[in-house]
Formats: sequence, C-alpha cells, structure tokens
Amino acid sequence: MIESSTRFVGGSVPSTAARLHDRSVRLLVGTAVDYAGVIRAKSVPVERLSDFVTAGMGASPSWLAFGVDMSIAFTARFGVVGDLRLRIDPAATTVLESGVAWAPADFCEQDGTPFVGCPRARLRAVVDALGAAGLAARTGTELEFVLTRPDGAARIGPTWQGYGARPLLDIAPLLTDLTDSFDGAGMPLEQLHAEYGADQFEISLPPADPLTTADRTVLARLLIGRAAARHGCGVSFSPVPFAGGAGNGAHLHLSLTDGEGPLLSGGAGPHGLHPAGGAAIAGLIDGLPGVQAVLAGSAVSSTRLRPGNWAGAFACWGLENREAAIRLVAATPGNPHGASVEVKVVDASANPYLAAAALLGSALDGIERQLALPDEVPVNPVELTAERRSALALAADQAAALAALDRSSLARRLLGDVVVDGTLAVRRHELQAYSGADPDVVAAAFRQAFSG
Repeated sequence: MIESSTRFVGGSVPSTAARLHDRSVRLLVGTAVDYAGVIRAKSVPVERLSDFVTAGMGASPSWLAFGVDMSIAFTARFGVVGDLRLRIDPAATTVLESGVAWAPADFCEQDGTPFVGCPRARLRAVVDALGAAGLAARTGTELEFVLTRPDGAARIGPTWQGYGARPLLDIAPLLTDLTDSFDGAGMPLEQLHAEYGADQFEISLPPADPLTTADRTVLARLLIGRAAARHGCGVSFSPVPFAGGAGNGAHLHLSLTDGEGPLLSGGAGPHGLHPAGGAAIAGLIDGLPGVQAVLAGSAVSSTRLRPGNWAGAFACWGLENREAAIRLVAATPGNPHGASVEVKVVDASANPYLAAAALLGSALDGIERQLALPDEVPVNPVELTAERRSALALAADQAAALAALDRSSLARRLLGDVVVDGTLAVRRHELQAYSGADPDVVAAAFRQAFSG
C-alpha cells in the first residue's frame, strides 16, 4: 500500500489572517468530500482561523460514509464511536463570496496526523510516490453542469442549441458574475461554453499540481452554485441530471514529466510518446476496470457511461478519440499546455482527490511495471468486432463496477483498505436503495447532491 502522507500542507496563519481581514471576511468555511462525492462543511468565525488550522474541528468518522440520502454506510471503521478532526489548509484559503472565505480540509486523527482514510491525504501520498520515482504530474479538469430551477426542476426556455451563442448570451449576466467570482477567489478560468444537452454548460480549469486541481474542483462547484443561486437558478453536476437527458462529466486531464521533460511528447513512439509515457497510458487502461467505481461509481453513473455519450465506455486509447476512455491530446500549436491524456470516465460523483490518486497511481504502476502500450483505437470503438468491443468494454452497471473495485489489488494498494471498503459500503447502499427504481426517481435523488 502507498503509505498515507504524514506531511500536512500548510501556510502561514498570520499572513492568511491578514489576507482575510483585508477582504472583510467574517465567516470561514472548511470543506471535505466524502466517499459519495458530496461536499461536507463546517464553519467558524474568522477569528478562529488558527484553531481550524492547528486543532481542527470535530467530525465523526461517519462523515466519510454518509450517503446521498443521508444514510450512514456503517463499516468496522465507520460507526458511532470515535472522532476525527477537520484541519484546513491555510495556504489554500480564499474568498468564496462577500464576507465568507473557504478552505479545503484534511481528516486528521486527534493527534494531528492524517487519517488513513482521508481522501486529500491519499492524493498527497500518490504525488509523493511519483516524486520519489523522479516524476511530476499536472492535472486539469473540465466540469459539465446543468442549470435548473432552484428546486431542481427543469428550466423552461427556448429550443436548445448545443454549443450555441444564444444559450450562452441568454445567461451572460450569470456567467459574468461567475467570472468575477472566480477572479475574486484567485481561480483561473480557461473557458466556458454551452454544451450539448439542454441547459448544459462546461467550464475548463487549467493545469496545476494535482492537489491544487482537486481543491479547485471543489471550489469551482461551490462558486458555480453560488452564482446560479444569485440569478434564481439551481445547478446540477450529477452524472445524469434528468433520466434520458445528457450526462455531465468531470473529465480529468493529466500529464507527466521526468528529469528530461514531458513523457507524452517529443519521443519516438506513436504521436510523440516516450516509452514511459506509453507505459503510463498502459497503466491507466490496465487499472481502469478496477477503479471505475472510484471514478464513476454512483447509482446514476452507469447511465452516462454508455457508447455514444462521449463518456469513454471502452478501456482503450486514441488520438483525439472522444469515445475512448483515454483520449490523447497531442502537443501541437493548438494545445498551449502541451500533451496530455484526458480521462473521459470521471464524473462529479467521484471524490476528486480519490479520482486523481487512482489515476495517477495507475499511471505510475504502468511505468514501474514497464507495461507495453496497447494498440491505438483510431475509430469509434463500436465499429470494432463484437469480440474486441466486449474485451474493451467497461462495466455496464454499478454492481459490476463495485465487484471489480472490491477485487482490485491496485485500488487497495493506492487508496488503502479503509477508503476502498468505505467507498464500497456507500455505493452498495445506493445499489440496494435504487436498483430497479424508476429512472426519474433515481435521477431526482442525485440531481443536486454534488452541487455543494
């Protein structure tokens, strides 16, 4: 197992306090993401910043095992006994909205050491393992969301035009407000546009170190939700907000470098891949079936993860192939950030820290085992033979994805038994509660769960 990091990422409390004072902050909100992918929070008056950093605020271990329906998926580790502390990272603290600041939090033991089941600590541990191997990673994300009425019902408006100018301009006041919010929070915003589905939009966050990207993913969801509320809207990041409608992804881009430069460009392999870059892609593909339930494991995720949805339903790779789970984005003048791979499978029901840890750890596993790069799939995978499609297809339902996670030695090594067993418990509750239920009922239960 990759050992949980003992390093707590912090910053200067006095300098953070001064920044917040200058912005007239009165309330400090610390958030953590549970195994169901839901953002949970505690808040204190800003004067208690130091306490939130050093002592932390109490949180039952069951916080991590809450379900979307607020059930608790009890396990041997998550029950009614015990306590953890939520300790915020002052270096990542920023203003959320007028008078309110936000910071990401770690789950820690009472003595301040990271809890072995803390998602943020698991990601740090994988990043540390990459560093020990002489590698550095950068990740970026694309978040899709659907605007709704405040109660989650569908909005009624003109006929939708995917990627159209009118849908974008119709909500320009909301989007300019959102742009201002991102700017005020120190959040870079690459682009935003109307998406394919009705009332669906997408924002892109630029590459950064993996922990920063995961933190920004949480903050972006909060900022989008707050901007939508100010303009009389709700927002859904659910993998499938409305039964039969378009799905939302939370695609994760990643790139790797070693001491000599990028692994995904400048090499002699296909499309400029270096041998280690090819092995990283091979590791991602090899590990995908076992970590699918971490990346897209909710009761509605499998509805999105189907051929034709550009969600990556097949464990394969291809240059700019949007139906492959791993889309290679080559280093070209049209790609200022350099080469990366986009993992299409990820959706917003995933804990962003665990998703990044699982993927980066899988890439590292491929490099360490020197896995051979599989043949590229340069076409829509549905055009392959039935035998080949069957060999590449990811799990088509939640039960199969959970079974694969349960038996994945790689997932347990990267994330630890506490995380894997906790995730399984939460998702198995969903399976029991929603299997066979009316699709509209299931969609409604998850519609606003991941909106902050």
